[in-house]
Amino acid sequence: QVQLVESGGGSVQAGGSLRLSCAVTGDSNSSPCMAWFPQAPGKERGAVAIMNIRLGSTYYPDFVKGRFTISQDTAKNTLYLQMNSLELEDTAMYYCAAASLGGLCPRSSSRYRYWGQGTQVTVSS
Repeated sequence: QVQLVESGGGSVQAGGSLRLSCAVTGDSNSSPCMAWFPQAPGKERGAVAIMNIRLGSTYYPDFVKGRFTISQDTAKNTLYLQMNSLELEDTAMYYCAAASLGGLCPRSSSRYRYWGQGTQVTVSS
């Protein structure tokens, strides 16, 4: 079992930055694939960042490359998403998710077993 609690969301103007945090408790070693998924009404963007916390490998879709960075602090058992140059289209509830899979981490949300409660990110003009 893995428990995830997100924080750090808020309202920011376009071009601004936010850092989201995901506190991880439980048997995190069994779920090395971790990802951030935005969810907004009528929008399906997929994962904006994925990390294999055991290998350190990361994946970003093209529309966030150079703007978002996923990282981890193993001492604090916390996953982060640094979001820079935020755009209106980034507005969404952001969820941290974990998958009990090794190797290449999946990009589909259906493959992730554990989810946090989400943190809202609102970008305004």
